[in-house]
Amino acid sequence: MRSKYLLLLAATAAVALVATAAATARVSAPDADTLVVATDATYAPNEFIDSDGKTVVGMDPDLAKAIGAVLHRKVKVVNATFDSIIPGLASGKYDLGMSSFTDTKEREKVVDFVTYFSAGTAFYTKKGGPKIASLASLCGHSVGVERGTTQASDSAAQDKKCKAAGKDGVKVNVYPDQNAANLAISSGRAEVGMADSPVAAYIVKKSNGQFTLTGKTYGTAPYGIAIPKGGNLAKQVQSAMKKLIANGQYKKILLRWGVQDGAIS
Repeated sequence: MRSKYLLLLAATAAVALVATAAATARVSAPDADTLVVATDATYAPNEFIDSDGKTVVGMDPDLAKAIGAVLHRKVKVVNATFDSIIPGLASGKYDLGMSSFTDTKEREKVVDFVTYFSAGTAFYTKKGGPKIASLASLCGHSVGVERGTTQASDSAAQDKKCKAAGKDGVKVNVYPDQNAANLAISSGRAEVGMADSPVAAYIVKKSNGQFTLTGKTYGTAPYGIAIPKGGNLAKQVQSAMKKLIANGQYKKILLRWGVQDGAIS
């Protein structure tokens, strides 16, 4: 009985090891010359699911494919939750993260960035909702934000500032993706939405009058293509971006998605 029990334990451990390896393995790609690019496809027009219900489209996928073409490598775009992408890069699961990442010092501790865009944060509400002029205006209101974003950090920090000033705090509702945050605002579970400026503008444009922008954009900062630290891939991607900017293809992609105001030179 003991020997069978030990064999059973060994078999169970082996299965667990295989399952763990499979969970952390690099996403399957057609060949070694393929760049696996992770994005959270809930952030239109930067990245979202097309009408066929499966294809990831938007500015970031288009730029990823253009970079791949310059580097003579195929590109496989993978849909992933936003807060899982950087850990996935660090573990070797993905080659690039292109998901409207703001280049922050905190993120730079884990990955390298190649700058490719510039955007700030904008506020939006249901039509007739509260007038939000700035972060300070959030005191006493509820917000809906995507997990792992700068907006989630900013609204949480503002909650502390409001309370320190003796005012009502900010009720921060964090959701797994931007679609869930939008649904919370449309259903009245949150009063204010916060997203990157081109994304907020697109949300309002596609809402058929349900949402409206409010206040001014703040915190303009660069987007970065997230790349695992070490190796030559960051230099290769930077060189490819310079070429796309110089030959005009970069600007054409931004124009295609109506986000040319965020172009960098």
